[in-house]
Amino acid sequence: MFVRGIRGAITVEHNEEAEILKATIELLGQIVADNHIQPDDIAHVFVTVTQDLDAAFPAKAIRQMPGWELVPLMCALEISVPGGLPKCIRLMVSVNTDKSQREIQHVYLNEAKKLRPDLSETTKS
Repeated sequence: MFVRGIRGAITVEHNEEAEILKATIELLGQIVADNHIQPDDIAHVFVTVTQDLDAAFPAKAIRQMPGWELVPLMCALEISVPGGLPKCIRLMVSVNTDKSQREIQHVYLNEAKKLRPDLSETTKS
């Protein structure tokens, strides 16, 4: 068994709590579904947001999901780079798995597909 990182990102249109929380759940749900994992498989989740998203902590949404109450979560600000993708939520899900790096399905949704077009071809939405 290995600890593997699963990356994901999603953008929102507005800096509003409900939209941030909904997008976080959508992204994590897609990561879980695409990689066939359970909360007990998760070592931790690291969440970043761009500086234009300050209406909510995305971890709040994850903590409210059934079975995710004990998963360690951490939120931080993404580095502000000129020309960077705005209104973006990123996840780094560290999972205990027997899958190889090639078998891991990273998920990029909405405008975040621009971040990794090489990986976004196989993602849904």
